[in-house]
Amino acid sequence: MARFKIIISDPETGRSSSVELEGNQAGPFIGRKIGEIIDGTSLGLRGHKMQITGGSDRDGTPMRPSVHGGIRVSAIVSGGTGFRPDEKGGRRRKTVRGNTITESIAQINMKIVEKPAKKEKETEEK
Repeated sequence: MARFKIIISDPETGRSSSVELEGNQAGPFIGRKIGEIIDGTSLGLRGHKMQITGGSDRDGTPMRPSVHGGIRVSAIVSGGTGFRPDEKGGRRRKTVRGNTITESIAQINMKIVEKPAKKEKETEEK
């Protein structure tokens, strides 16, 4: 049974919130990839569009967009997710997770890319 902790960030306000999903609610996220845009209805945010920006598995291994699939690999990386080089051009072998969400993922990071249009109330003064 899949169980995810989803962190939703709002770039406009700089705030984030957390939602936990398990069972049937978590099912639609399995097989999704980093960069996909999904509807926020499954998270209780009707009318919002959200983009998957990353995540990590139960051991804290980060997901990396350049690694395809849902596997854990030991790749030579030169920066980006999972490694910050001390000097320019530094490379190191790091363990990273692929860009596809599987049941072994524990946390999914998302950001809001589109909010619903605000309904302006027309006030008629008589």
